Amino acid sequence: MYKIILKRILLVIYVIKRLKELREDNDITQRQVAEYLNIKQNTYSQYETGKRDISVTLLSKLADYYGVSIDYIVGRTDNSGEI
Repeated sequence: MYKIILKRILLVIYVIKRLKELREDNDITQRQVAEYLNIKQNTYSQYETGKRDISVTLLSKLADYYGVSIDYIVGRTDNSGEI
């Protein structure tokens, strides 16, 4: 049971870290990303801070937006798979 909890925590940490890194490395604001996703800036902020879980659909859209793989965003690889 503890392994499952630990994996969940690590996943959240990777997603938070990668979402913020990708946005900042591309000099994009949270508002710009939120507009692309058709959500409110506050909602996107909650994804970056781990206060809200992000759906696979939105992860897929973000991967396309940044030109990276979903595996990169969730920390399964350090190879961004840039397109």
